[in-house]
Amino acid sequence: MTLLSFRAIVLGVVMAMLSACHTMPFINRHRMELPHGRPQVTPVTQTQADLRHLPEPAGPITAAVYAFRDLTGQYKPYPDSLYSTSVTQGAASILVESLLESRWFIPVEREGLQDLLTERRIIRAESSKPASPNEKDLAEHPLTAASIIFEGGIVGYESNVRTGGSGANYFGAGASEQYTTDQVTVNLRAINTQTGRILASVTTSKTIYSQATDASMFRYIEFKRLLQVEAGYTRNEPVQLCVREAMQSALIHLIVQGVHDRLWNLKNPKDYTTPMFQAYLQEREAP
Repeated sequence: MTLLSFRAIVLGVVMAMLSACHTMPFINRHRMELPHGRPQVTPVTQTQADLRHLPEPAGPITAAVYAFRDLTGQYKPYPDSLYSTSVTQGAASILVESLLESRWFIPVEREGLQDLLTERRIIRAESSKPASPNEKDLAEHPLTAASIIFEGGIVGYESNVRTGGSGANYFGAGASEQYTTDQVTVNLRAINTQTGRILASVTTSKTIYSQATDASMFRYIEFKRLLQVEAGYTRNEPVQLCVREAMQSALIHLIVQGVHDRLWNLKNPKDYTTPMFQAYLQEREAP
């Protein structure tokens, strides 16, 4: 290899690295902000699309979610903060949103119930004058009771379930790739509020992927002059999105299981034979 061709290769590698770095977010040192684009709605996954397109129920069921806790006890490894948990602490909010999207349930506020009761007391005590329209509304429309309570939690988070990678190096130029997979597990159960009976319980798991790729090159151009070039990137699948997808999958399976066990009914019984419904049934019954 001639010096001219080698310099051309080096220039090409450097330009490629610079263009890659140009697409990476950088920190504005004056304002300390990341120049990202506008906030966007969370992307719709296939599981979320299935949840939104479930067959219609015979009638929506009033449901309550008091809490959906992180039961893993897992914290992020060093150098992250010792108080930074591995999974989201807002799982109850995710579950309420999923209940709304399914159109099978009418969720009622329970996580912020104390705030709601306080506001109703403020309306009643607003003045000593004759009852206002708002006060009359409170008397005529008491809080709605739930027929079902959803309980459960994030019951497992396993790190490095699978790790691996590959790489190659030739005459000072090389590249490598490494990956790790974690796993989050969610349990969801529906409870009859009148009897306390557990109607259905489902456990689902979702794999979390992380990937790191890097490339490097070093070579002596002249005596005591060493050229070294490095580039790389890391991609981590957001944990909260994986928790959301596992929870949505659990809710779909719970709905399907409830229809199968005649706990609730479809508006059109023929929808039981739809491909999506049957696919979740087969997944539930698979060994």
